[in-house]
Amino acid sequence: MKDRNHSSLSITTMSSLEDLIPIVNKLQDLVFNTIGTDTIDLPQVVVVGSQSCGKSSVLENIVGKDFLPRGTGIVTRRPLILQLINLPSEASSSPDETSSDSVLQTGRRPEEWAEFLHVPGRKFYDFSEVRREIENDTVRIAGNNKGINKQPINLKIFSPHVLNLTLVDLPGLTKIPIGDQPTDIERQTRSLILEYINKPNSIILAVSPANVDLVNSESLKLARQVDPQGRRTIGVLTKLDLMDHGTNAIDILSGRVYPLKLGFIGVVNRSQQDIQINKSLPDALKAEQEFFRTHPAYRNISYRCGTQFLAKSLNNTLMAHIREKLPDIKARLNTLMGQTQQELASYGEPQFAGSENRGILVLQLMTRFATNFIASIDGTSSDISLKELCGGARIYYIYNDVFGTSLNAINPTANLSVLDIRTAIRNSTGPRPSLFVPELAFDLLVKPQIRLLDPPSQRCVELVYEELMKICHNCGGPELSRYPKLQSKIIEVVSDLLRERLGPTSKYVESLIAIQRAYINTKHPNFLGAAAAMSSILSSRQEKEKKAREAQRKLERMEVKKAVFGANGVSDSVPESGGKPSPSLPSSVPGEGESRHHHHHHHARSGSMSMSVSLTEASTNAAAGPSASASKDSFLNYFFSKDQHAQQSAMLSQVNGIKHNSHSSDNLGISNVVSSSGAVTPSDPHRSSHHGRHSDASDDASYLAKEFEQFGIPSSQNEEASLSEREQLESELIRRLISSYFGIVRETIQDQVPKAVMHLLVNFCKETIQNRLVSELYRESLFDELLKEDAALAQERIKCEKMLRTYTEAARIINEVV
Repeated sequence: MKDRNHSSLSITTMSSLEDLIPIVNKLQDLVFNTIGTDTIDLPQVVVVGSQSCGKSSVLENIVGKDFLPRGTGIVTRRPLILQLINLPSEASSSPDETSSDSVLQTGRRPEEWAEFLHVPGRKFYDFSEVRREIENDTVRIAGNNKGINKQPINLKIFSPHVLNLTLVDLPGLTKIPIGDQPTDIERQTRSLILEYINKPNSIILAVSPANVDLVNSESLKLARQVDPQGRRTIGVLTKLDLMDHGTNAIDILSGRVYPLKLGFIGVVNRSQQDIQINKSLPDALKAEQEFFRTHPAYRNISYRCGTQFLAKSLNNTLMAHIREKLPDIKARLNTLMGQTQQELASYGEPQFAGSENRGILVLQLMTRFATNFIASIDGTSSDISLKELCGGARIYYIYNDVFGTSLNAINPTANLSVLDIRTAIRNSTGPRPSLFVPELAFDLLVKPQIRLLDPPSQRCVELVYEELMKICHNCGGPELSRYPKLQSKIIEVVSDLLRERLGPTSKYVESLIAIQRAYINTKHPNFLGAAAAMSSILSSRQEKEKKAREAQRKLERMEVKKAVFGANGVSDSVPESGGKPSPSLPSSVPGEGESRHHHHHHHARSGSMSMSVSLTEASTNAAAGPSASASKDSFLNYFFSKDQHAQQSAMLSQVNGIKHNSHSSDNLGISNVVSSSGAVTPSDPHRSSHHGRHSDASDDASYLAKEFEQFGIPSSQNEEASLSEREQLESELIRRLISSYFGIVRETIQDQVPKAVMHLLVNFCKETIQNRLVSELYRESLFDELLKEDAALAQERIKCEKMLRTYTEAARIINEVV
């Protein structure tokens, strides 16, 4: 009783296992018919091998029919998904009796046919037509240039002489392109093969020729990349009959050379000569069995060699693999169904049919758009970018950083030269001489400078307008994108609104600049004023004169040191307070050879001392000027002061005296370089006197010109040299007054322009956008046009619905397996 129950359970289990491959084939048909690609990753056997390794012959031996294209070069240029479906034999009751041997013995050939997925409803009974259909469909998709294509060919073969299997025949690996093949044919082929064998549910059938060293097997190399442990790889050795005499592959077939969990299986295919003489496949299978049974090296393992054993092994391995991966397939299906449902929900429901519902939908979408627009400006939007400033934050950045920086970068007097100011002063006085700086000149000069604030102000308006347009294009959302007509109309209406407000805003900002130019308020509490400006000028000049006096003292000490160094041959210390050498300095009586040299230095010393006296007198005169003018700080008294002329004359006499002394000091043969800090550095005393006489004079002249230009004394090359003292002071006064008043206007514009833009453009659009959209678009006559869905989106929804039905049906099929 127990044995009977155990036998019944075994039959039930075997029946369930036999149903697994047909179920997978049904799932494969379902997936390819509806989706077009294997998204479920169904278990299948993937045949991999190099070109001319015997892949096609192995598949034909398993099927028992000549149905694959043959020729030179790459013949298989598209993946061939081959489903072998076993038909129950009427003459036998067990699967073992449907083998090729039993069929050959009985001589009865049950009906066999083939079907293509791309030719539904047609049965191919002639397998030569199957070959032609494969060739024609390959050319139709992949072209005539021997290139490959990833789109598979699905072929079913129904026969009682096959076992249930799902095989994928891939293009053979090649190294060098031949003829008009693509130059990257090897890369394309490897990419296609890896796409199939990377799937963890695929079993790899790695075909290698036995007459080539196994270490050069390309199929095993690729299989090892994706299956390093060899757990889902079956090795097949072909062309065992073509190995050199005295050699065999028994070590490889026994797993001692390259171990694989599923092992190696040896087969013998028809040779090219057998194919040319049309040797039948049944005869080839008999010859294969005879080869393994009689070969001295393989006869002990002949029971696990040959095509029949390979087909049974593949059938059992595939069934076990399907049973092992079945839970993963169910989980994969559940995941795909969840993802597809979410994607379908993102596309939304189809549009409403009733006119009333359509009006509600249009109103909801417009309201949502207006809400998103306002939220983006206020910074309350839930979809805030983390990569860049946008919306209201960008507008704030424009006001405070872009606009503020551009205003602060304006130099109010950069485009006004001294001659321009002098010309304006003279033109404003007419034929009459002026006692004071004319105010009309200030007005004439400051008004054009205020106009410099207009371009950055207008640019601020444009930047805010551009940001609002950007917000308009980005706040539609996925729901509005379903209706491209409605979205484009909404953007068009809002864009028109923004353009309408751009003109008045720009004109108002322009009027702000014009208002500032219309009336120059010199009584502004922050305005510097003439008296304060003149006081600032005097303070600056006194500071420059102080620095000039310090430089003159340094030059005096420098000349005294030169004289002492030339007289004694050494440099001794000189008191800081006076220009005379210390009386304690040692002196030597010069010899006859030194008389001319001593006379020369004595002359240079007496010359430098005389220059020191003149510099001291000039310094005394120069010191009297600032002290006298310090008490005369008013604008009126300054222009009537006579001491200033003496002060300027003293400075000019100092320049001339120092330049004259610099030429006399050249006779010493020493060049002095005075740095900006006043340090004196003697140069090389061994320079030739001729070189020093010319180069030192030019260096000192250029130094003096730069030094006194720094202290406010104009040089002969400066355009200010042609101006009188009064004109120079008037120009400087006008320049300072313009800078002061321009700063006041700049602060006002920097405050008023952002307020005007916010009131006239930003806030106005926020308040009126909802009403404008409703008045322009909420019309029943426009509902049909506005709510017309995007064709691509509707197609995606249909495709998604189809995929969801496919996955649901696949889950139902798998759930039938016990």
